Amino acid sequence: MNKITLITGATSGIGQATAEKFAQNKHDLIITGRRTDRLENIAGELGSKYGISIFPAAFDIRHRGEVDEFIKNLPDEWKNIKILINNAGLAAGLDPIQEGNIDDWEQMIDTNIKGLLYITRAVAPMMIEQGGGHIINIGSIAGREVYASGNVYCATKHAVDALTKGMRIDLLPYGIKVTQIAPGLVETEFSIVRLKGDTDRAKKVYAGYDPLTGKDIAEAIYFATTLPEHVNINDLLIMPTAQANATTVFKKKH
Repeated sequence: MNKITLITGATSGIGQATAEKFAQNKHDLIITGRRTDRLENIAGELGSKYGISIFPAAFDIRHRGEVDEFIKNLPDEWKNIKILINNAGLAAGLDPIQEGNIDDWEQMIDTNIKGLLYITRAVAPMMIEQGGGHIINIGSIAGREVYASGNVYCATKHAVDALTKGMRIDLLPYGIKVTQIAPGLVETEFSIVRLKGDTDRAKKVYAGYDPLTGKDIAEAIYFATTLPEHVNINDLLIMPTAQANATTVFKKKH
């Protein structure tokens, strides 16, 4: 088989763009997500377009049992995973802490932290056994700066930052690279999900400037995986030119 790359949250946005980028470069792909139809459509399209093999796996990364079942049922020929891209993540709601929706908190913590841990715990031993690999965690500017009403989402991305550093230390003796890619504002389904389907409000988040795209982040992710064995990008913060920090964005007046 070609080099095998596992991408979580591959049904839209950064994950889907990353799947396309790696498919273009002849990686066989394991793509995961909750939406079976989307996964199968993406697998079919990329497989036929680029002549690669794709293993789509629909499950909810928040549930440890589903992750364990996925790994248990992974065919032997798909276990030689060279690259793991921990992309699955989301923000839910924009409430101040005192008005926070605890279900939203649970969803973010379970997806952004625990889901990342479940997959990493399952795949890292495979990489150790095969003598190396590369884990890429998708962080955020929210993992560097806390902003109003970002409380729990920011906390989960701070956790991704800490976990990335911890993984790098623990996996260092095994030749496994660990990289964090931390974007600023990227126009995907992110704001639609965060704002509970309010598309008009979500559009305003990206109005008046050129935000990053999923393809921009996919290019950075792929670049990080192409460097020589002795070179690792530990941490990469990527912003649109119009964004200076988590909350300062220059928007053109209409």
